[in-house]
Amino acid sequence: MKKKTMKHLLVLSTAALLTTALAGCGSSNNSNTSNNAATTNQSGDTGSNTSTNTNADKPASGDVPTLVWWTIGGTVPANFDKAIKAMNDYTAEKIGVKVDIKVAAWGDWDTKINTIVNTGEPFDIMFTNNGKYNQQVNMGAFADLTDLVQSESPDLYKLIPQKVWDGTKVGGKIYSVPTYKDSSLTQYWVFDDKYVQKYKIDTASIKSLKDLDKPFHDMKAGEGKSFYPLSLTQGDGFNGFFNNYDDMTLGLPPIGVKVDDASRKVVSVLESPEVMNDLKTLHSWYKDGIINPDAPTKTEADKARPFFAAQAFPGAEASWQINEGVAKYDMFPIFGPIYTTSTIQGSLNAISANSKYKSEALKYLQLVNTDPKLRNMLAFGELGADYNSVDGEKVIERTSDTWPLAAYTQGTFFDMAVTKGAPVDQWEQVRKLNDQATSSTNLGFALDISKLSTEVANTKAVWDKYRYELMTGASDPETTVPKIVSELKAAGMDTIMKAAQEQIDAYFK
Repeated sequence: MKKKTMKHLLVLSTAALLTTALAGCGSSNNSNTSNNAATTNQSGDTGSNTSTNTNADKPASGDVPTLVWWTIGGTVPANFDKAIKAMNDYTAEKIGVKVDIKVAAWGDWDTKINTIVNTGEPFDIMFTNNGKYNQQVNMGAFADLTDLVQSESPDLYKLIPQKVWDGTKVGGKIYSVPTYKDSSLTQYWVFDDKYVQKYKIDTASIKSLKDLDKPFHDMKAGEGKSFYPLSLTQGDGFNGFFNNYDDMTLGLPPIGVKVDDASRKVVSVLESPEVMNDLKTLHSWYKDGIINPDAPTKTEADKARPFFAAQAFPGAEASWQINEGVAKYDMFPIFGPIYTTSTIQGSLNAISANSKYKSEALKYLQLVNTDPKLRNMLAFGELGADYNSVDGEKVIERTSDTWPLAAYTQGTFFDMAVTKGAPVDQWEQVRKLNDQATSSTNLGFALDISKLSTEVANTKAVWDKYRYELMTGASDPETTVPKIVSELKAAGMDTIMKAAQEQIDAYFK
Protein backbone atom coordinates (compact mmCIF):
# COMPACT_ATOMS: atom_id res chain seq x y z
CA MET A 1 0.00 0.00 0.00
CA LYS A 2 1.29 3.48 -0.77
CA LYS A 3 2.04 5.82 2.11
CA LYS A 4 -0.77 8.15 1.16
CA THR A 5 -3.29 5.34 1.32
CA MET A 6 -1.99 4.14 4.64
CA LYS A 7 -2.19 7.61 6.15
CA HIS A 8 -5.76 7.80 4.93
CA LEU A 9 -6.49 4.49 6.63
CA LEU A 10 -5.03 5.57 9.94
CA VAL A 11 -7.00 8.80 9.94
CA LEU A 12 -10.22 7.03 9.17
CA SER A 13 -9.58 4.28 11.71
CA THR A 14 -10.85 6.62 14.38
CA ALA A 15 -13.19 8.82 12.40
CA ALA A 16 -15.13 6.12 10.61
CA LEU A 17 -15.11 3.76 13.55
CA LEU A 18 -16.29 6.29 16.10
CA THR A 19 -19.79 5.12 15.42
CA THR A 20 -19.03 1.46 16.09
CA ALA A 21 -20.49 -0.03 19.22
CA LEU A 22 -19.85 -2.64 21.84
CA ALA A 23 -17.08 -4.99 22.60
CA GLY A 24 -17.28 -8.70 23.12
CA CYS A 25 -15.89 -9.56 19.71
CA GLY A 26 -13.41 -12.38 19.76
CA SER A 27 -9.81 -12.15 18.93
CA SER A 28 -7.26 -14.78 18.17
CA ASN A 29 -5.09 -12.94 20.63
CA ASN A 30 -7.71 -13.59 23.27
CA SER A 31 -8.63 -17.18 22.47
CA ASN A 32 -11.85 -15.41 22.00
CA THR A 33 -15.01 -16.94 23.33
CA SER A 34 -16.42 -17.73 26.68
CA ASN A 35 -15.62 -14.54 28.58
CA ASN A 36 -16.88 -12.14 25.97
CA ALA A 37 -19.01 -9.41 27.35
CA ALA A 38 -22.09 -9.49 25.19
CA THR A 39 -22.86 -13.16 25.72
CA THR A 40 -25.99 -14.06 27.59
CA ASN A 41 -24.89 -17.50 28.72
CA GLN A 42 -21.27 -18.56 28.93
CA SER A 43 -21.61 -22.24 29.60
CA GLY A 44 -23.23 -25.30 28.17
CA ASP A 45 -23.16 -28.30 25.91
CA THR A 46 -23.67 -28.30 22.20
CA GLY A 47 -27.29 -27.84 21.31
CA SER A 48 -29.50 -26.64 18.50
CA ASN A 49 -33.11 -26.35 17.62
CA THR A 50 -34.07 -29.19 15.34
CA SER A 51 -34.67 -28.77 11.64
CA THR A 52 -34.94 -30.94 8.57
CA ASN A 53 -33.72 -28.21 6.23
CA THR A 54 -30.64 -29.37 4.31
CA ASN A 55 -30.59 -26.48 1.86
CA ALA A 56 -30.69 -29.07 -0.93
CA ASP A 57 -33.29 -27.35 -3.03
CA LYS A 58 -34.86 -23.94 -3.24
CA PRO A 59 -38.46 -23.83 -2.08
CA ALA A 60 -41.29 -23.62 -4.52
CA SER A 61 -42.42 -20.14 -5.48
CA GLY A 62 -44.28 -18.54 -2.59
CA ASP A 63 -42.69 -20.77 0.08
CA VAL A 64 -40.54 -19.23 2.80
CA PRO A 65 -36.92 -20.44 2.81
CA THR A 66 -35.33 -21.43 6.13
CA LEU A 67 -31.66 -20.51 6.49
CA VAL A 68 -29.31 -22.65 8.57
CA TRP A 69 -27.25 -20.30 10.78
CA TRP A 70 -24.43 -21.79 12.84
CA THR A 71 -23.32 -19.72 15.80
CA ILE A 72 -21.73 -20.03 19.24
CA GLY A 73 -23.39 -20.00 22.64
CA GLY A 74 -24.55 -21.91 25.69
CA THR A 75 -27.01 -24.67 26.49
CA VAL A 76 -30.28 -24.37 24.55
CA PRO A 77 -33.16 -23.74 27.00
CA ALA A 78 -36.63 -25.28 26.90
CA ASN A 79 -38.18 -22.19 25.35
CA PHE A 80 -35.61 -21.89 22.55
CA ASP A 81 -37.89 -23.22 19.79
CA LYS A 82 -40.72 -20.97 20.95
CA ALA A 83 -38.45 -17.91 20.87
CA ILE A 84 -37.11 -18.79 17.41
CA LYS A 85 -40.67 -19.33 16.14
CA ALA A 86 -41.60 -15.81 17.27
CA MET A 87 -38.62 -14.45 15.34
CA ASN A 88 -39.50 -16.51 12.30
CA ASP A 89 -43.12 -15.40 12.32
CA TYR A 90 -41.88 -11.84 12.37
CA THR A 91 -39.21 -12.17 9.67
CA ALA A 92 -41.39 -14.32 7.39
CA GLU A 93 -43.86 -11.46 7.29
CA LYS A 94 -41.18 -8.76 6.97
CA ILE A 95 -38.85 -10.27 4.35
CA GLY A 96 -40.10 -13.80 3.59
CA VAL A 97 -37.19 -15.55 5.33
CA LYS A 98 -36.85 -17.79 8.41
CA VAL A 99 -33.81 -19.19 10.24
CA ASP A 100 -32.83 -22.47 11.84
CA ILE A 101 -30.27 -21.36 14.42
CA LYS A 102 -27.82 -24.06 15.44
CA VAL A 103 -25.67 -23.45 18.50
CA ALA A 104 -22.18 -24.86 18.99
CA ALA A 105 -21.21 -24.74 22.66
CA TRP A 106 -18.29 -22.60 23.77
CA GLY A 107 -15.95 -25.50 24.32
CA ASP A 108 -16.99 -27.35 21.17
CA TRP A 109 -17.14 -24.48 18.71
CA ASP A 110 -13.60 -24.79 17.31
CA THR A 111 -13.99 -28.47 16.53
CA LYS A 112 -17.59 -28.25 15.31
CA ILE A 113 -17.02 -25.38 12.89
CA ASN A 114 -13.86 -26.99 11.54
CA THR A 115 -15.79 -30.20 10.93
CA ILE A 116 -18.62 -28.41 9.12
CA VAL A 117 -16.22 -26.57 6.82
CA ASN A 118 -13.97 -29.57 6.21
CA THR A 119 -16.81 -32.00 5.43
CA GLY A 120 -18.91 -29.58 3.40
CA GLU A 121 -21.93 -29.91 5.69
CA PRO A 122 -24.65 -27.59 4.31
CA PHE A 123 -25.25 -24.25 5.99
CA ASP A 124 -26.22 -20.76 4.91
CA ILE A 125 -24.75 -18.41 7.52
CA MET A 126 -21.86 -19.07 9.91
CA PHE A 127 -20.38 -17.01 12.71
CA THR A 128 -16.61 -16.85 12.37
CA ASN A 129 -13.74 -14.70 13.58
CA ASN A 130 -10.16 -13.71 12.96
CA GLY A 131 -8.90 -17.01 14.34
CA LYS A 132 -10.54 -18.95 11.52
CA TYR A 133 -11.77 -16.56 8.85
CA ASN A 134 -8.69 -16.15 6.67
CA GLN A 135 -8.08 -19.89 6.51
CA GLN A 136 -11.76 -20.65 5.82
CA VAL A 137 -11.83 -18.15 2.94
CA ASN A 138 -8.75 -19.76 1.43
CA MET A 139 -10.47 -23.14 1.69
CA GLY A 140 -13.29 -21.79 -0.49
CA ALA A 141 -15.90 -22.12 2.27
CA PHE A 142 -17.44 -18.66 1.99
CA ALA A 143 -19.16 -16.75 -0.80
CA ASP A 144 -17.67 -13.63 -2.35
CA LEU A 145 -20.09 -10.91 -1.24
CA THR A 146 -18.25 -7.91 -2.69
CA ASP A 147 -20.92 -7.01 -5.24
CA LEU A 148 -23.87 -8.91 -3.77
CA VAL A 149 -23.86 -7.06 -0.46
CA GLN A 150 -24.38 -3.79 -2.32
CA SER A 151 -27.06 -5.00 -4.71
CA GLU A 152 -29.06 -7.21 -2.31
CA SER A 153 -28.63 -5.40 1.02
CA PRO A 154 -27.91 -1.73 0.26
CA ASP A 155 -29.07 -0.51 3.69
CA LEU A 156 -26.67 -2.92 5.38
CA TYR A 157 -23.84 -1.79 3.15
CA LYS A 158 -24.52 1.87 3.95
CA LEU A 159 -24.82 1.23 7.67
CA ILE A 160 -21.32 -0.20 8.12
CA PRO A 161 -18.43 2.23 7.52
CA GLN A 162 -16.25 1.49 4.51
CA LYS A 163 -13.20 1.05 6.69
CA VAL A 164 -14.93 -1.74 8.61
CA TRP A 165 -15.84 -3.45 5.35
CA ASP A 166 -12.23 -3.03 4.25
CA GLY A 167 -11.09 -4.71 7.44
CA THR A 168 -12.95 -7.89 6.47
CA LYS A 169 -11.41 -8.14 3.01
CA VAL A 170 -9.23 -11.05 1.97
CA GLY A 171 -7.43 -10.55 -1.31
CA GLY A 172 -9.41 -7.35 -1.82
CA LYS A 173 -12.80 -9.08 -1.61
CA ILE A 174 -15.55 -9.15 1.01
CA TYR A 175 -16.41 -12.62 2.31
CA SER A 176 -18.40 -11.74 5.43
CA VAL A 177 -20.64 -9.22 7.16
CA PRO A 178 -18.82 -7.67 10.14
CA THR A 179 -20.72 -7.05 13.34
CA TYR A 180 -20.74 -3.28 13.46
CA LYS A 181 -20.00 -2.34 17.06
CA ASP A 182 -16.67 -1.37 18.61
CA SER A 183 -13.87 -2.36 16.31
CA SER A 184 -11.23 -1.50 18.87
CA LEU A 185 -10.31 -3.72 21.80
CA THR A 186 -10.45 -2.86 25.48
CA GLN A 187 -9.51 -5.56 27.96
CA TYR A 188 -11.01 -5.60 31.44
CA TRP A 189 -10.24 -7.55 34.60
CA VAL A 190 -13.24 -8.28 36.79
CA PHE A 191 -13.54 -9.16 40.51
CA ASP A 192 -16.59 -10.19 42.49
CA ASP A 193 -16.98 -7.21 44.81
CA LYS A 194 -17.50 -9.35 47.91
CA TYR A 195 -13.90 -10.57 47.63
CA VAL A 196 -12.65 -7.05 46.91
CA GLN A 197 -14.22 -5.92 50.18
CA LYS A 198 -13.29 -9.00 52.21
CA TYR A 199 -9.62 -9.02 51.17
CA LYS A 200 -9.24 -5.26 50.72
CA ILE A 201 -8.14 -5.58 47.11
CA ASP A 202 -6.98 -2.27 45.61
CA THR A 203 -7.96 -2.75 41.97
CA ALA A 204 -6.50 0.66 41.05
CA SER A 205 -3.01 -0.63 41.89
CA ILE A 206 -3.31 -3.70 39.62
CA LYS A 207 -1.52 -3.05 36.34
CA SER A 208 0.04 -6.39 35.39
CA LEU A 209 -0.43 -10.13 35.72
CA LYS A 210 2.09 -10.22 38.56
CA ASP A 211 -0.02 -7.69 40.50
CA LEU A 212 -2.76 -10.33 40.75
CA ASP A 213 -0.49 -12.66 42.69
CA LYS A 214 -1.14 -11.28 46.17
CA PRO A 215 -4.96 -10.93 45.90
CA PHE A 216 -5.22 -14.42 44.41
CA HIS A 217 -3.14 -15.97 47.20
CA ASP A 218 -5.04 -14.02 49.86
CA MET A 219 -8.34 -15.30 48.45
CA LYS A 220 -7.04 -18.87 48.24
CA ALA A 221 -5.78 -18.83 51.82
CA GLY A 222 -9.00 -17.37 53.13
CA GLU A 223 -11.54 -19.40 51.14
CA GLY A 224 -10.02 -22.87 51.33
CA LYS A 225 -8.58 -25.69 49.29
CA SER A 226 -11.56 -26.21 46.95
CA PHE A 227 -11.79 -22.49 46.06
CA TYR A 228 -10.11 -21.36 42.85
CA PRO A 229 -9.66 -17.57 42.46
CA LEU A 230 -8.90 -18.00 38.74
CA SER A 231 -11.27 -20.57 37.26
CA LEU A 232 -10.28 -21.27 33.66
CA THR A 233 -11.55 -23.39 30.77
CA GLN A 234 -9.51 -24.94 28.00
CA GLY A 235 -10.94 -22.85 25.17
CA ASP A 236 -10.27 -19.51 26.78
CA GLY A 237 -7.24 -19.84 29.00
CA PHE A 238 -6.43 -16.42 30.42
CA ASN A 239 -8.44 -14.17 28.13
CA GLY A 240 -6.40 -11.42 26.46
CA PHE A 241 -3.03 -12.99 27.23
CA PHE A 242 -1.55 -12.06 23.83
CA ASN A 243 -3.09 -8.59 23.48
CA ASN A 244 0.31 -6.94 23.08
CA TYR A 245 0.84 -8.71 19.76
CA ASP A 246 -0.89 -8.17 16.42
CA ASP A 247 -1.46 -11.61 14.90
CA MET A 248 -1.92 -10.19 11.36
CA THR A 249 -5.30 -12.04 11.22
CA LEU A 250 -3.38 -15.32 11.10
CA GLY A 251 -5.15 -16.72 14.16
CA LEU A 252 -1.88 -18.22 15.42
CA PRO A 253 -0.75 -16.45 18.63
CA PRO A 254 2.86 -17.78 18.52
CA ILE A 255 3.52 -15.49 15.52
CA GLY A 256 2.95 -11.74 15.69
CA VAL A 257 4.14 -8.16 15.65
CA LYS A 258 4.34 -6.09 18.87
CA VAL A 259 1.48 -3.60 18.58
CA ASP A 260 3.75 -0.62 19.28
CA ASP A 261 6.77 -1.77 17.27
CA ALA A 262 7.47 0.90 14.67
CA SER A 263 9.76 -1.50 12.80
CA ARG A 264 6.90 -4.03 12.47
CA LYS A 265 9.19 -6.99 13.07
CA VAL A 266 7.52 -10.41 12.94
CA VAL A 267 8.58 -12.40 16.01
CA SER A 268 8.19 -15.74 17.75
CA VAL A 269 5.84 -14.51 20.47
CA LEU A 270 6.26 -17.39 22.92
CA GLU A 271 9.98 -16.72 23.12
CA SER A 272 9.61 -13.06 24.10
CA PRO A 273 10.80 -12.47 27.70
CA GLU A 274 7.58 -10.78 28.90
CA VAL A 275 5.39 -13.58 27.52
CA MET A 276 7.62 -16.24 29.09
CA ASN A 277 7.44 -14.45 32.45
CA ASP A 278 3.63 -14.34 32.31
CA LEU A 279 3.48 -18.01 31.32
CA LYS A 280 5.66 -18.82 34.34
CA THR A 281 3.25 -16.85 36.53
CA LEU A 282 0.30 -18.86 35.18
CA HIS A 283 2.16 -22.10 35.86
CA SER A 284 2.98 -21.04 39.42
CA TRP A 285 -0.70 -20.29 40.01
CA TYR A 286 -1.66 -23.70 38.67
CA LYS A 287 0.79 -25.41 41.02
CA ASP A 288 -0.44 -23.32 43.97
CA GLY A 289 -4.08 -24.18 43.40
CA ILE A 290 -5.04 -20.69 42.26
CA ILE A 291 -6.22 -22.22 38.94
CA ASN A 292 -8.58 -25.20 38.90
CA PRO A 293 -6.72 -28.48 38.21
CA ASP A 294 -9.19 -29.53 35.48
CA ALA A 295 -8.69 -26.29 33.48
CA PRO A 296 -6.98 -27.99 30.48
CA THR A 297 -10.00 -30.26 29.96
CA LYS A 298 -12.80 -28.09 31.33
CA THR A 299 -15.15 -26.87 28.57
CA GLU A 300 -17.90 -25.22 30.61
CA ALA A 301 -17.26 -22.05 32.62
CA ASP A 302 -18.36 -21.98 36.25
CA LYS A 303 -21.03 -19.58 37.41
CA ALA A 304 -20.14 -16.83 39.89
CA ARG A 305 -16.46 -16.76 39.07
CA PRO A 306 -14.56 -14.68 41.65
CA PHE A 307 -12.35 -13.21 38.89
CA PHE A 308 -12.20 -13.27 35.11
CA ALA A 309 -10.72 -11.35 32.19
CA ALA A 310 -12.80 -10.22 29.21
CA GLN A 311 -12.82 -7.91 26.25
CA ALA A 312 -15.59 -5.53 27.17
CA PHE A 313 -17.18 -2.09 27.28
CA PRO A 314 -18.65 0.29 29.88
CA GLY A 315 -21.70 -1.19 31.57
CA ALA A 316 -20.93 -4.80 30.67
CA GLU A 317 -21.06 -5.73 34.34
CA ALA A 318 -24.86 -5.32 34.31
CA SER A 319 -25.17 -8.42 32.10
CA TRP A 320 -22.35 -10.31 33.79
CA GLN A 321 -24.03 -9.95 37.17
CA ILE A 322 -27.16 -11.60 35.74
CA ASN A 323 -25.23 -14.29 33.88
CA GLU A 324 -23.01 -15.19 36.80
CA GLY A 325 -25.50 -14.70 39.63
CA VAL A 326 -23.26 -12.20 41.34
CA ALA A 327 -24.59 -9.18 43.26
CA LYS A 328 -21.85 -6.82 42.12
CA TYR A 329 -18.83 -7.04 39.85
CA ASP A 330 -15.97 -4.54 39.94
CA MET A 331 -14.42 -4.18 36.48
CA PHE A 332 -11.42 -2.11 35.49
CA PRO A 333 -9.60 -1.63 32.16
CA ILE A 334 -6.19 -3.24 31.89
CA PHE A 335 -5.35 -2.81 28.19
CA GLY A 336 -6.46 -0.68 25.26
CA PRO A 337 -8.50 0.57 23.60
CA ILE A 338 -6.58 -0.32 20.44
CA TYR A 339 -7.35 -0.99 16.79
CA THR A 340 -5.90 -3.89 14.83
CA THR A 341 -7.17 -5.58 11.70
CA SER A 342 -7.93 -8.60 13.90
CA THR A 343 -10.20 -6.58 16.19
CA ILE A 344 -12.26 -5.61 13.14
CA GLN A 345 -12.40 -9.28 12.19
CA GLY A 346 -13.25 -10.35 15.73
CA SER A 347 -16.91 -11.03 14.93
CA LEU A 348 -18.13 -11.88 11.43
CA ASN A 349 -20.99 -13.70 9.75
CA ALA A 350 -20.11 -15.40 6.49
CA ILE A 351 -22.38 -17.01 3.90
CA SER A 352 -21.63 -20.45 2.51
CA ALA A 353 -20.17 -20.55 -0.98
CA ASN A 354 -22.63 -23.40 -1.63
CA SER A 355 -25.72 -21.68 -0.21
CA LYS A 356 -28.66 -21.39 -2.59
CA TYR A 357 -29.96 -18.53 -0.48
CA LYS A 358 -27.15 -15.97 -0.62
CA SER A 359 -29.52 -13.11 -1.40
CA GLU A 360 -31.96 -14.17 1.33
CA ALA A 361 -29.11 -14.53 3.84
CA LEU A 362 -27.93 -10.99 3.16
CA LYS A 363 -31.45 -9.63 3.49
CA TYR A 364 -31.81 -11.42 6.82
CA LEU A 365 -28.52 -10.01 8.11
CA GLN A 366 -29.63 -6.59 6.90
CA LEU A 367 -32.79 -6.90 9.00
CA VAL A 368 -30.79 -7.99 12.04
CA ASN A 369 -28.70 -4.84 11.71
CA THR A 370 -31.53 -2.39 11.05
CA ASP A 371 -34.59 -3.67 12.91
CA PRO A 372 -34.58 -3.11 16.71
CA LYS A 373 -37.37 -5.63 17.38
CA LEU A 374 -35.56 -8.52 15.69
CA ARG A 375 -32.24 -7.42 17.15
CA ASN A 376 -33.60 -7.59 20.70
CA MET A 377 -35.22 -10.99 20.16
CA LEU A 378 -31.94 -12.43 18.91
CA ALA A 379 -29.94 -10.86 21.72
CA PHE A 380 -32.29 -11.47 24.64
CA GLY A 381 -34.69 -14.30 23.73
CA GLU A 382 -38.42 -14.61 24.30
CA LEU A 383 -40.25 -11.43 25.25
CA GLY A 384 -42.07 -11.97 28.54
CA ALA A 385 -39.94 -14.98 29.45
CA ASP A 386 -36.31 -13.97 29.00
CA TYR A 387 -36.78 -10.21 29.04
CA ASN A 388 -39.34 -7.45 29.41
CA SER A 389 -39.55 -4.11 27.72
CA VAL A 390 -38.88 -1.10 29.94
CA ASP A 391 -38.85 1.58 27.24
CA GLY A 392 -40.04 0.15 23.94
CA GLU A 393 -37.10 -1.27 22.02
CA LYS A 394 -34.63 1.08 23.76
CA VAL A 395 -34.34 -0.36 27.28
CA ILE A 396 -35.08 -3.92 28.40
CA GLU A 397 -34.90 -5.82 31.67
CA ARG A 398 -33.54 -9.35 31.54
CA THR A 399 -35.54 -11.84 33.58
CA SER A 400 -33.50 -15.00 32.94
CA ASP A 401 -29.90 -16.04 32.38
CA THR A 402 -30.68 -18.99 30.12
CA TRP A 403 -30.80 -17.40 26.66
CA PRO A 404 -27.87 -19.08 24.90
CA LEU A 405 -27.07 -16.82 21.95
CA ALA A 406 -24.09 -14.48 22.19
CA ALA A 407 -25.24 -11.00 21.22
CA TYR A 408 -21.80 -9.90 20.08
CA THR A 409 -21.89 -12.44 17.24
CA GLN A 410 -25.09 -11.23 15.62
CA GLY A 411 -24.96 -7.64 14.43
CA THR A 412 -24.67 -4.00 15.37
CA PHE A 413 -25.52 -2.81 18.85
CA PHE A 414 -26.79 0.53 17.59
CA ASP A 415 -30.25 -0.96 17.04
CA MET A 416 -30.21 -3.04 20.24
CA ALA A 417 -31.66 -2.06 23.60
CA VAL A 418 -29.60 -1.13 26.63
CA THR A 419 -30.06 -3.57 29.52
CA LYS A 420 -31.61 -2.03 32.63
CA GLY A 421 -28.83 -1.32 35.08
CA ALA A 422 -26.31 -0.40 32.39
CA PRO A 423 -25.60 3.27 31.70
CA VAL A 424 -28.28 4.91 29.56
CA ASP A 425 -25.47 6.43 27.47
CA GLN A 426 -23.68 3.10 27.15
CA TRP A 427 -23.22 3.28 23.39
CA GLU A 428 -21.98 6.86 23.62
CA GLN A 429 -19.34 5.66 26.05
CA VAL A 430 -18.33 3.01 23.55
CA ARG A 431 -17.93 5.70 20.92
CA LYS A 432 -15.61 7.53 23.30
CA LEU A 433 -13.52 4.39 23.71
CA ASN A 434 -13.14 4.25 19.95
CA ASP A 435 -12.23 7.92 19.91
CA GLN A 436 -9.47 7.29 22.44
CA ALA A 437 -8.17 4.13 20.77
CA THR A 438 -4.60 3.93 19.59
CA SER A 439 -3.69 1.97 16.47
CA SER A 440 -1.43 -1.01 16.08
CA THR A 441 1.54 -0.09 13.91
CA ASN A 442 0.35 -2.94 11.70
CA LEU A 443 -3.23 -1.65 11.34
CA GLY A 444 -4.71 -2.36 7.92
CA PHE A 445 -2.47 -5.34 7.17
CA ALA A 446 -3.91 -8.85 6.79
CA LEU A 447 -1.58 -11.71 5.95
CA ASP A 448 -2.24 -13.36 2.58
CA ILE A 449 -2.00 -17.10 3.31
CA SER A 450 -3.07 -18.34 -0.13
CA LYS A 451 0.44 -19.76 -0.72
CA LEU A 452 0.92 -20.81 2.90
CA SER A 453 -2.07 -23.08 3.42
CA THR A 454 -0.02 -26.18 4.28
CA GLU A 455 2.25 -24.35 6.72
CA VAL A 456 -0.69 -22.57 8.37
CA ALA A 457 -2.65 -25.80 8.80
CA ASN A 458 0.38 -27.64 10.18
CA THR A 459 1.44 -24.92 12.61
CA LYS A 460 -2.11 -24.48 13.89
CA ALA A 461 -2.25 -28.22 14.51
CA VAL A 462 0.89 -27.95 16.63
CA TRP A 463 -0.52 -25.01 18.61
CA ASP A 464 -3.81 -26.83 19.17
CA LYS A 465 -1.85 -29.78 20.52
CA TYR A 466 -0.29 -27.75 23.34
CA ARG A 467 -2.33 -24.59 23.89
CA TYR A 468 -4.89 -25.91 26.40
CA GLU A 469 -2.24 -26.96 28.90
CA LEU A 470 0.05 -24.00 28.25
CA MET A 471 -2.60 -21.28 28.47
CA THR A 472 -4.19 -22.65 31.64
CA GLY A 473 -0.85 -22.90 33.43
CA ALA A 474 -0.87 -26.68 33.59
CA SER A 475 2.42 -27.16 31.76
CA ASP A 476 5.82 -25.73 32.63
CA PRO A 477 6.67 -23.15 29.95
CA GLU A 478 10.40 -23.61 30.46
CA THR A 479 10.14 -27.13 29.06
CA THR A 480 6.97 -26.82 26.96
CA VAL A 481 7.72 -23.65 25.01
CA PRO A 482 11.01 -24.92 23.50
CA LYS A 483 9.16 -28.08 22.46
CA ILE A 484 6.31 -26.07 20.89
CA VAL A 485 8.69 -23.75 19.05
CA SER A 486 10.70 -26.69 17.75
CA GLU A 487 7.58 -28.38 16.41
CA LEU A 488 6.26 -25.11 15.00
CA LYS A 489 9.50 -24.62 13.10
CA ALA A 490 9.29 -28.16 11.73
CA ALA A 491 5.70 -27.43 10.67
CA GLY A 492 6.66 -24.29 8.72
CA MET A 493 6.71 -21.38 11.18
CA ASP A 494 9.88 -19.87 9.70
CA THR A 495 8.34 -19.94 6.23
CA ILE A 496 5.25 -18.12 7.50
CA MET A 497 7.31 -15.54 9.39
CA LYS A 498 9.50 -14.85 6.36
CA ALA A 499 6.49 -14.43 4.07
CA ALA A 500 4.73 -12.24 6.65
CA GLN A 501 7.74 -9.95 6.97
CA GLU A 502 8.03 -9.62 3.20
CA GLN A 503 4.33 -8.83 2.86
CA ILE A 504 4.44 -6.26 5.68
CA ASP A 505 7.49 -4.54 4.24
CA ALA A 506 5.81 -4.35 0.82
CA TYR A 507 2.47 -3.17 2.27
CA PHE A 508 3.96 -0.28 4.24
CA LYS A 509 6.56 0.64 1.61
